[in-house]
Amino acid sequence: MNPLTAYKENAVTTQSKGKMVVLLYDGAVRFLKQAVAALEADDMARKNELILKAEAIVDELDVSLNMEDGGELAANLHRLYDFMRRHLIEANLQKDPQRIRDVISILSDLAGGWRAITV
Repeated sequence: MNPLTAYKENAVTTQSKGKMVVLLYDGAVRFLKQAVAALEADDMARKNELILKAEAIVDELDVSLNMEDGGELAANLHRLYDFMRRHLIEANLQKDPQRIRDVISILSDLAGGWRAITV
């Protein structure tokens, strides 16, 4: 294994849960920014691929919620993830960059909140 690849893999697998959540949010934001660029470049196949990657991250965040112990916070995050998923599906179908930007904004806000509590 390449030393750089090994380092990156180790950096991800040793993160705290809070830092891992931030990495997931950041990854989804990165994919969605690339999706907007692909949409503006009229590369619909790439736009679709990138939105699907972001949706997969949102799905993973959603299924990792502890609904039993998380109480109202987990329930609110579940509803927010569901909203983002629906918004991304609509953005993809309607080729609407503003809907993608809306989700980027939400994910960025969530990432900032997690950063503040995991420092």
